[in-house]
Amino acid sequence: MKIIVVNEDITKMDVDAVVNAAKNSLRGGSGVDGAIHKAAGPHLLSECMTLGGCETGKAVITGGYDLPAKYVIHTVGPVWNGGGDNEAELLAGCYRNSLALAREHDLHSVAFPAISTGIYGYPADQAADIAVDTVIGMAGDLPEDFEVWLTAFNDETRQLYLDRLRARLGDSGDDTFRVP
Repeated sequence: MKIIVVNEDITKMDVDAVVNAAKNSLRGGSGVDGAIHKAAGPHLLSECMTLGGCETGKAVITGGYDLPAKYVIHTVGPVWNGGGDNEAELLAGCYRNSLALAREHDLHSVAFPAISTGIYGYPADQAADIAVDTVIGMAGDLPEDFEVWLTAFNDETRQLYLDRLRARLGDSGDDTFRVP
């Protein structure tokens, strides 16, 4: 498996699926959620309305509609309440459940945003640790040619991902890491 770190607009990425940091209702919102709904067009919301929402830490999949990605995997990250409300396990569940859906649907590339680090207030450094550790931990369950794209919305988040990946996998010389 490869992990690639980029600072790109997730709505323009040509991957099998983009992960949406969704609200429980799956009806769109602000940040990544609003951007994905806007770029995908109205059919995404129509399909989301049939799903009955999504629990925090879980994931559901829909079509990608007007996005370059074929699918959208919606996952609901936890709101940061200081760390005492099981936030770390819920956030790890977002990554695990999204990757399990990707495997179930025979996908080979998924782009993740920095789940819960925007309006939900999860500390970016802790969220980066959870994202990297969970993705690396899932490597054995995914095809060897699987690609996980960690998309950063700013240079600070991008650097957090790179630092954590280099600490766990060694310096790759660029922004792409092979998980043994």
